[in-house]
Amino acid sequence: MKKTLENLLERAAHWPEEAQAELVESMIAIETKHATTYRLTDDQRMAVRRGLQEMRDGKLATDEQVAKALGTYRRA
Repeated sequence: MKKTLENLLERAAHWPEEAQAELVESMIAIETKHATTYRLTDDQRMAVRRGLQEMRDGKLATDEQVAKALGTYRRA
């Protein structure tokens, strides 16, 4: 993959300036998407805590229960 990226960047050096600018914008967007830390909202944080507590309390469905439920809907 690294070699493919290097080859593409070498070719991109010969693209028109407008295309190079578009590539740079795309790369910045991709880097931002993958390099930033996702921040939970207060509501999301509360939902995660509720889910973890339900897991500790044994309130989650077992694998067998999930398989049975999915089987019911798949037959319908």
